[in-house]
Amino acid sequence: METIMYLIRHGETDWNSSRRIQGHSDVALNERGLRQAELVGARLKQEILHAVYSSDLCRAHVTAEHIAKHFGYGISTHITLRERCYGRLEGLTYEEIRDRFSQEDEETHGIETFDAMQQRAVTALTEIASQHPGQTIVVVSHGGLINSFLHYVTGGLQGTGITKIENTGINLFRFADQRWEVLQVNNTDHLEA
Repeated sequence: METIMYLIRHGETDWNSSRRIQGHSDVALNERGLRQAELVGARLKQEILHAVYSSDLCRAHVTAEHIAKHFGYGISTHITLRERCYGRLEGLTYEEIRDRFSQEDEETHGIETFDAMQQRAVTALTEIASQHPGQTIVVVSHGGLINSFLHYVTGGLQGTGITKIENTGINLFRFADQRWEVLQVNNTDHLEA
């Protein structure tokens, strides 16, 4: 049996709007992000959903709350759905990083490798999907994690370095016979209402 998964990026934060790296930093949604969360929740309430999952970081969890409230479900929170850890680069803009650090320093910053994050994403999302055969579920996570997963599923044709996932962008996947298929990427029609 197949599992349908809506994989959604959290709403906007002030760090998103100022282009600061968030990583594992627990940054709250801003006003616009709260509105985006309301809109994605309103869009998904017309679907038949069986479970809602979220990263444990508040920007994802609050976005998930705006979806789950339409179904009366609790949210299953997983640390494995977090954004990539950027170590001591968190809170900095890309310009600040260029000004303060050389390329040679990258390995010393405590940054989670892309491969480690991608493996974490694939393992977590596959385990979650495997628990819901014949069901449709929502997972709220982060742009980096979603892009790394999309990169994995498409063999590098989409995802990290290629695809921009907007705040509350809806990505739709099918999981069947231990294989993933992309059905939709970064749908933001709900934000145009």
